[in-house]
Amino acid sequence: MPVSYPSSHFADPRSSRAFRVGRIVLCVMLFGWCAWAQASISVKIDRLSRDGMTLQDLRLKLHNGSQGRLRMQLKAASVDMAALGWHHVGLTLDGTLARHGLRRWRFDGTLALSGAPGGLLSHSHVQFDLNAGANNVAIHVVQESVKIDAALPLDQLSHARIKLTHLPLRWLQGLLASAWSGKLTGGRLDGVVALDVGDDGLRSSGKLALSNAGFDSPGGKLAGQDLDATGRVTLDTTGENTVIDTDLELQNGQLLLGPLYTQLPGHDVHLSMRAVVERYGISLRRLHFTDPGTLHLAGTMVLGTDGSVRNIHLGQFGVELPNAYQRYGKAWLATLGFDNLRTKGHMGGSLWMDSHGLRAFRINAEQVAVRGARIALSGLDGQLDWQRDGTRPASMLSWDGIGFYDIHLGAARSRWQSRDGTLTLVSPLNVPVLGGHLHVRQLAIDPNAGDGEHVRTALALTGIDVSRLCAALGWPEFTGTLGGAIPGLRYVGDHVELDGGLSLSVFGGTVDVTRLAVRHPFGDVPVLSGDIHLDNLNLANLTGVFDFGKITGRLDGSIDNLRLVNWKPVAFDASLATTGDGGRISQRAVNNLTSVGGGGMASGLQGAVLKLFDSFGYDRIGLSCKLKGSVCYMSGLEPKGDGYLIVDGSGLPHLSVIGHQHKVSWPTLVSRLKAAINSGGPVVD
Repeated sequence: MPVSYPSSHFADPRSSRAFRVGRIVLCVMLFGWCAWAQASISVKIDRLSRDGMTLQDLRLKLHNGSQGRLRMQLKAASVDMAALGWHHVGLTLDGTLARHGLRRWRFDGTLALSGAPGGLLSHSHVQFDLNAGANNVAIHVVQESVKIDAALPLDQLSHARIKLTHLPLRWLQGLLASAWSGKLTGGRLDGVVALDVGDDGLRSSGKLALSNAGFDSPGGKLAGQDLDATGRVTLDTTGENTVIDTDLELQNGQLLLGPLYTQLPGHDVHLSMRAVVERYGISLRRLHFTDPGTLHLAGTMVLGTDGSVRNIHLGQFGVELPNAYQRYGKAWLATLGFDNLRTKGHMGGSLWMDSHGLRAFRINAEQVAVRGARIALSGLDGQLDWQRDGTRPASMLSWDGIGFYDIHLGAARSRWQSRDGTLTLVSPLNVPVLGGHLHVRQLAIDPNAGDGEHVRTALALTGIDVSRLCAALGWPEFTGTLGGAIPGLRYVGDHVELDGGLSLSVFGGTVDVTRLAVRHPFGDVPVLSGDIHLDNLNLANLTGVFDFGKITGRLDGSIDNLRLVNWKPVAFDASLATTGDGGRISQRAVNNLTSVGGGGMASGLQGAVLKLFDSFGYDRIGLSCKLKGSVCYMSGLEPKGDGYLIVDGSGLPHLSVIGHQHKVSWPTLVSRLKAAINSGGPVVD
């Protein structure tokens, strides 16, 4: 008895709930008549829409089976339910229908969905218990270890109470698709939820337990793996925007939130938030995160569709070191060049950022200490209060010590005030450093500069002990003082530029450093550039310190366009030459200069004669090196045959040293210099 109905017959929006219940009872009576009459029924429906669900090409076959049971087969070519993320899902239901009493029926069979998000219910066993007297339908679904038990009232089939056991999280991909563009990558779900589905969306709430959960976002900025969580979750898609409320206890697993990565602890970490999914992203209208004894955050946040942070307003945060650094800050700070830090102390305050950068912050520090390979800080106490607009009250900040690399500054107390986005040092600061002082005459910081000018300052150095500076930098130790004025220092992007220069009073003369700049000063590969000018250095003092062999006299020179990468030279144009009336040069210095230039002695001087003298008179000494890449292009005082003159002798015996190598590998030249300094003296055959 095939029957075909047009879709409009089933899609009348004026149908009342009572009429729908009557239709269900009528269908049950019809099925009973078919069983009694040993007849069969076949129904085809082109399209059926109700409560937010649309079925197309629906076919129902019902015929008499064995032992008084009815065999029922239901197929739908396409099931669409936007609230669950179902689009063109195929449905096949096959089993037996038996009557249990006057108004109770049971279906027992298989359910298979094709094309459902996450592979939902691809091959499951299902039972339906319809009890018209009790006005409910009970559904029991089993697929391997997965169990779903649902109860629905007959007069409100869009409402269900569902118990979930070992449900794969990927099965919820469609449900979350309307709220989030990310992907569930693993894990399972247990719990009890209430579900209401309608034409305007769905409402769902329940107490859930997640195990080994994983997720990923399209931009890769939000991700999780092996997460465990328990608590309540509410989902509402019926309004203009989807709303998700959570109150969870998190444990274990890994979590990536933008630049922050963490390995969650074994104890409970509390997360409470209200997320509103809007056209431009996700708005966290309420956010509370507490990891006891480690980190506390309370505020709001807006995330873009790619997971980027567009706005964050933390009205309150608290950080306990070192726990917070190890668990939440280590990976992020490593990307900024600060790796393997040792930390302690407490920090708190507030923070506000938007799409244009920082808007305001207030930081309170209590005995904060940080130590790493490039930076050290101890005894930090006080407050900094800044905002992008307007004026904030003055704040105080003090420290016991600050270190950059191995240069350490002493204790100081500073006073700051924020005006129109600039944090300014209210009064000059005098900080002890290397036996002298760093005078900070003025200092202005713009935290919101982006790629612009972060810092403007005017500095002066007085009385710096060069021997202590050498020890800090790992140089051979020599005495002297360093001083100089830096009328302007700018920190632009990740680039430090100095106006003015530094002057070192060393070796009886001066060394001036100008055009000094540093890129990535705290990165893994800092780059330094500048010019160095040497004036009237005492060669006896200089060669004595470096154990090169004794040379007397005075030295001038320059090292222009110097460029160091990770503190190693990669480019410069150096020229060194003696001045005045010459001086004397020892056997060892002659040998070492000869080795550096790859040359030999001229004017017929033989090794046997050289043995007779400890030192020689000279008129001039000059040597130049232009480093490009890994090659040093060398020259001397003047061309000499196919080489160049390095030492122009004076008196008897008359000594000339000629260099013959015009191009020398920089590593080779460095090894020659090291060998010259470390050798005990020349060997003359």
